[in-house]
Amino acid sequence: MHLLRILYCLSTVLFISATSTHAQSAAAYIVVDDHTGHILDAANATDKLQIASLTKVAMALVVLDWAELQKEDLSRLATISPEAMQQGEINPLGLQPGDQISLRDALYAALLQSDNIAAHTLAEHVGRALYELSPPKVQKLGPVGVFVAQMNALATRLHMKRTLFLNPHGLDSTERKPPYSTAADMARLTRYAIKKSGFRFYVSQQQRPITILTPAGQRTFVCVNTNELLGTNDIDGVKTGRTRRAGDCLILSAARTPESRKEGDTFYVTPRRLTVVVLGAQNRFPVALSLLNRGWQIYDQWTSQGRPLDPDSTL
Repeated sequence: MHLLRILYCLSTVLFISATSTHAQSAAAYIVVDDHTGHILDAANATDKLQIASLTKVAMALVVLDWAELQKEDLSRLATISPEAMQQGEINPLGLQPGDQISLRDALYAALLQSDNIAAHTLAEHVGRALYELSPPKVQKLGPVGVFVAQMNALATRLHMKRTLFLNPHGLDSTERKPPYSTAADMARLTRYAIKKSGFRFYVSQQQRPITILTPAGQRTFVCVNTNELLGTNDIDGVKTGRTRRAGDCLILSAARTPESRKEGDTFYVTPRRLTVVVLGAQNRFPVALSLLNRGWQIYDQWTSQGRPLDPDSTL
């Protein structure tokens, strides 16, 4: 895996110069072919770094996997607790203790608006359900701790060996030691996430009105996606993140029309989707967009060579 830092090298000065420019403007990045896991480009992709609200991708997956397995209705209401209100000072939804929101709308709030209170509320609600199924030593962590344990269990299952989640939202200033992950691990997580049609739908929305039930009555809030690149250059997700310690972070997913070819009487269809992860950027959007565009160029050359795969350059 040490080869992650120098992959798919091209012998042109232009390529080397571009790579250097990106490395200077981001602490780490990776560009991956989603279909095969082949790494098209990377720098410092196994370095442990803070990932801010990219954490909410793992949070959402635990919720969605739990709902699918237990056949739970995401229209079920969750109640905002006083503890949830302590998750950072930002409260764009204007939530208050005792307010209620559906699990579905809480997912929209967490994934689009990157709301920390909604993320914590989801962890509390689902964590209480998981608590009853957990062994006593895990129950000592409490409902939110049980939920975070499931986030880490998912990371283990996906071979995210350099990742540690400590909370459901990604805030890194409230923990005794900061949570961390890597660009490569977050690409592994995204490849898993993007296979889920429900997750793809959530993160592809430019905005979404949600309903909040308060003691004074019902009100509506429109969640606006923080991903400024959504809908451009075939980009249909995934998540932004930012804290003072993590800097600017971003995951992009972009899909082009699948390639098809006929051999005899058989048609072969090859999906075309790239995942881009940028951590610790000075300005995440232009950096990620540049990496995506160059990633497609490298992808086309790799495809013309027959898509050779090397275990050392595959997630």
